[in-house]
Amino acid sequence: MIAAIVVLASTGLILWEPGSPPAFARAETARGPMTYDLDGTDGPVVLSVHAGLGGADQGRLFARFLRDGGFRVLSPSRPGYPGTPLSSGRTLEEQADLLAALLDSLHIEQVGLFAASAGAPVAYTFAARHPDRVWALISVAGVSLPNPDWTPSTPVRRFFVDKVVQKIAYLTGSISVDTIVSATLDETSLFTAAEKTERKNHIIGDPDVRDLFTAMVETTFPYEERMPGTDNDARQARNLALPLRGISTPTLVVHGLADGDVPFRDGENAAALISGAQHHWMPGEDHLGFWLSPRAADHQRVARDFLLTHTPR
Repeated sequence: MIAAIVVLASTGLILWEPGSPPAFARAETARGPMTYDLDGTDGPVVLSVHAGLGGADQGRLFARFLRDGGFRVLSPSRPGYPGTPLSSGRTLEEQADLLAALLDSLHIEQVGLFAASAGAPVAYTFAARHPDRVWALISVAGVSLPNPDWTPSTPVRRFFVDKVVQKIAYLTGSISVDTIVSATLDETSLFTAAEKTERKNHIIGDPDVRDLFTAMVETTFPYEERMPGTDNDARQARNLALPLRGISTPTLVVHGLADGDVPFRDGENAAALISGAQHHWMPGEDHLGFWLSPRAADHQRVARDFLLTHTPR
């Protein structure tokens, strides 16, 4: 009987989907189909390039502070993420050209670029290949160095981890936000135990920050729809060779010194190689500190002011 219950429970977890990404617009570009969201009706357009396990919903969420600051936010799903097939662009160059084709299809001449984490290599490549389309670039916790340890998922991992373990995590998080916040900080920070407790209490104790964290988690589901793009990001990262010296766009590199996901050296590398790049280092901040820290509003103000300074008149 116990074995039967385990089988039934596992089957139920495999079949059950905790959520689905919202329906966004779809463009048939010259480089292939691409799903996107355009939030706002007035103001300069900022193209938000989402992180791993993301999509158009995550890009929109991460750049929400810019929408509130008077910008329109264009958030596409990169290839291999919900609504955009991987065939639309596997390499960084193909993805950068796809973004340019998306702008063509939407009749948008120029954009500001806002990129997070694993989305930064695409943004850097776009800025180098299409400098006339970009008036400013911001990278937050962005990857800029190769990481040979990033490997795509095996079929076994994809089946059991993607379909079962993460759903258990989702259910656990629904019951105890404390559990999922702690697990996230274990992955994203270099915090001491005391620092981790302090940050966890802030995220859980502030209703707005807690809601934002919950929304971030929701933009990773359903996991299997985001896995092809995440695996592809890992493949590209293994032998990463970005054209950072070829970027002439005004650039701001933002990175936390306690980032446990994308090391701080990635930020230092980008800031050193991009001509004229400015930087905003965040002492005591982890991978998600730009959004979830008690000082998040200050960090976001720096980024927003940078874009406002360089917005075409």
